[in-house]
Amino acid sequence: MTDEHGRRVRLARALRPRIGGEVDISDRRRAEYSSDASNYRVLPTAVVFPRNDADVAAVLEFGRAEGIPITARGAGTSVAGNAIGPGIVLDFSRYMDAVLELDPDHRTVRVQPGLVLSVLQRRAAAHGLRFGPDPSTQNRCTLGGMIGNNACGPHALAWGRTSDTVRELSVIDGTCTERRLADDVTAVPGLPEFTRDALAVLRTDLGRFDRQASGYGLEHLLPERGSSVAKAFVGTEGTCGLLLEATVELVPVPSATVLVVLGYPDMATAADDIAAVTACAPIAVEGIDARLVDIVRAHRGTVPDLPCGNGWLFVELAGETPEQAYAAAMTLCRSAGALDTTIVTDPAATAALWRIRADGAGLAGRTPDGQPAWPGWEDAAVPPQHLGAYLRDFAELTAEHRVDGLLYGHIGDGCIHVRLDLPIADAPQRFRAFLFDAAELVVRYGGSLSGEHGDGRARSELLPLMYSPAVLEAFAGFKALFDADGVLNPGVLVDPAPVDRDLRLTGLPLVTVGADAAALAPSAGGFSYPHDGGDLGTAVHRCVGVGKCRADTRTAGGFMCPSYLATADEKDSTRGRARVLQEVVRGALPWSSPAVAESLDLCLSCRACRSDCPAGVDIATYKSEALYRRYRHRPRPIDHYTLGRLPRWLALAGRVPRLVNAAAAIVPLRRLGLRAGGMDPRREVPPLAPRSFRRIWRDTRPRESPADASEVMLWVDTFTDAFDPEIALAAVRLLETLGYRVRIPGTRVCCGLTWISTGQLDGARARLRATLDALDEHVRAGGVVVGLEPSCTAALRADLPELLPDDARAAPTAVAVRTLAEFLAEHPDWTPPDRSGQTVVVQPHCHQHAVLGFDADRRILARMGIEVTEITGCCGLAGNFGMQKDHYDISVAVAQNGLLPALERAGEDSILIADGFSCRTQATQLAGRRSRHLAQFLLGD
Repeated sequence: MTDEHGRRVRLARALRPRIGGEVDISDRRRAEYSSDASNYRVLPTAVVFPRNDADVAAVLEFGRAEGIPITARGAGTSVAGNAIGPGIVLDFSRYMDAVLELDPDHRTVRVQPGLVLSVLQRRAAAHGLRFGPDPSTQNRCTLGGMIGNNACGPHALAWGRTSDTVRELSVIDGTCTERRLADDVTAVPGLPEFTRDALAVLRTDLGRFDRQASGYGLEHLLPERGSSVAKAFVGTEGTCGLLLEATVELVPVPSATVLVVLGYPDMATAADDIAAVTACAPIAVEGIDARLVDIVRAHRGTVPDLPCGNGWLFVELAGETPEQAYAAAMTLCRSAGALDTTIVTDPAATAALWRIRADGAGLAGRTPDGQPAWPGWEDAAVPPQHLGAYLRDFAELTAEHRVDGLLYGHIGDGCIHVRLDLPIADAPQRFRAFLFDAAELVVRYGGSLSGEHGDGRARSELLPLMYSPAVLEAFAGFKALFDADGVLNPGVLVDPAPVDRDLRLTGLPLVTVGADAAALAPSAGGFSYPHDGGDLGTAVHRCVGVGKCRADTRTAGGFMCPSYLATADEKDSTRGRARVLQEVVRGALPWSSPAVAESLDLCLSCRACRSDCPAGVDIATYKSEALYRRYRHRPRPIDHYTLGRLPRWLALAGRVPRLVNAAAAIVPLRRLGLRAGGMDPRREVPPLAPRSFRRIWRDTRPRESPADASEVMLWVDTFTDAFDPEIALAAVRLLETLGYRVRIPGTRVCCGLTWISTGQLDGARARLRATLDALDEHVRAGGVVVGLEPSCTAALRADLPELLPDDARAAPTAVAVRTLAEFLAEHPDWTPPDRSGQTVVVQPHCHQHAVLGFDADRRILARMGIEVTEITGCCGLAGNFGMQKDHYDISVAVAQNGLLPALERAGEDSILIADGFSCRTQATQLAGRRSRHLAQFLLGD
């Protein structure tokens, strides 16, 4: 035991008896909380999950006595390093997340700090109310974090920043004194004298424009501003006290809104027009650059149509009626100096456009040329009348420093967000030089280093460029009244740490990857990571911490992250896993560490993060890589040999299917076999078909096709072949009705999926090479390969080229692969059967959602005239995951978040369409529901 580890053990032993919450000092947990959404990495000593106010007080008292810093954390979405610290990190989001009292008559709500904003919005909406500030992270950010950073969002233009909403706060300060803060400076000893002595500087240097977010908001202490200690406390970033409760104001939801999109030649020109736009009293004015729209298009495949231009303003207007809102929109279109305008009234179209803006923080994590882009100069603000000129000078500055990024933000407030390919690896030289020059530029325009996210570790050292010594002295004096010993979030705002200390990306080694890298490193030879320069370190650092994986997709849509939705534990989020892997690639943890195994254990390899994460983090691939590196040339868990090599066993079992099914029907024997194979004995074993599809195909002469008919290759995957041959038979009939001659590979080949999911990548490559041998002639002739099982089809399209990047056949084969729906959609003359009035429930497979896309299936079902309920989220079985030992309960919990309630609501008469074998199996085993593949449904089977 090292001295450091021993110190942590002693800390945990001393602290645990004092509180009801959890104290975690594990390497895994410390890695998960080592960063937020910033560029910084600080490993905490311990992470604590307080259950109540008494726990918070006990932790602070303990930290104060032991000289251990305390840092408060909500969702960990702070982009400036505000929510990380070297001592104890308090995560309020797990237990202290209640709406304590909602008073619709007085339009107020009392909440705990860990409450997620979107939960509050849903509760308030039932009364026709909402919380005004709404940052793009609102489906995961907490009220405590918003108060700590004085969060804003698009609608701050109409309803103000968080500080404008706060009425009363209950806090415990650095002296362990609990205080009730409102509009009375006498609540804090010494504060009346402090305010009197600092009146001049508070009046002249602070509160000069709405988005002056840097430093402390001490202007609220002024008598003419209400002498509000509560509002002054907002934005202190956890440096003055720990929030226990907050009473905030709500506002009425507008009766009617309309969105106007204005197109301009560029963002600077759009900013020049802001006075004309704001004269029409909008409730939100957001800007977005054409290059970011291009990134969104590349990520999603399509974006809604926008008016002509290379920079756009999204302007939301409100009215008492839709007609009144539309009239305001027409007035705006006439008065604005835009190149082109569009008025959007359809709610779905409006939501799709706002989604472009909401995903900006993650999607802007790549520059147009594909380089990683980072926060650090994230949200500077200037008075809106200066914004156009500032943007032009800022463009010159970034060119001078050879950095690039994508602009978006709150144009109406003068606040611009940008992520830049900052030279962090060159810190401190170029990195510091750019930040100091950028700070001087924004100060010349009378602006603020931060317009929304606070200063944290990213900007606190720069405050002397913006403020006089007298202001900085006032900041220090204010903190001293609350936390004289500096136990709360040290290094932030007062006595700041250097901006280039603790950068997560400095000193990272190159992690060699790729099929040809085995000779260079014994652990290499995994995936090729073509989008990350072949560097696994770059790949796992795609996670910038925006935390979308923590959002409740049950209401917001999307599939990420099913295990987090089931456990609400950071370790089961995409971000948490990425943080642990970042420790591995920097050499702080070995691949064999229990921290890695624990972190990845409940990853379903659903791949949803590949598409749903704005940064494109792909934990399923990283999990395969981690398992490969851990177990290569070493004994593996037994389920890697059973489930991971399932196609081999199914080929043998297929010779005696009746015997295998009979044995599986004997409950004690089945349970014994499952335990021996590393599986959960509560699972049933899907019955094998009496004859596999290949045997039927061999024994039954296919229907004759015209000699000149085009050929299509049907990819007969292991699962369809062994368990559901009727699906392949239906697909053959369907393809033949289109005049095709159907072929299947001449030999039994496999996509290697089960080898991939268990990290047996050498075995997967062997099977994929055999696949290429079988498909090459057909593909070179211009043929198409149609897959029926989404996970296998996705493996051919995505994993094949990344595991065999040097095989010239891999990329053309991946391009030739289609889902059945995609293939049918390429035939405009084909008409699906009319099923008007029929009701169906559809479970899109996770891999299809993430890799292949489900749009073609949606279009086909829409053309059939049926009523469709589309399930959001993973079924929970997810290939081998739900079969593995100790995964049954979490598999069921995931199903209860989507599949099972959807089937219960739909009723017994509805048809379930599920192309995935796992989805069909889960529905049968947990709900007793049979399902159909799209091929069967189209034929009416």
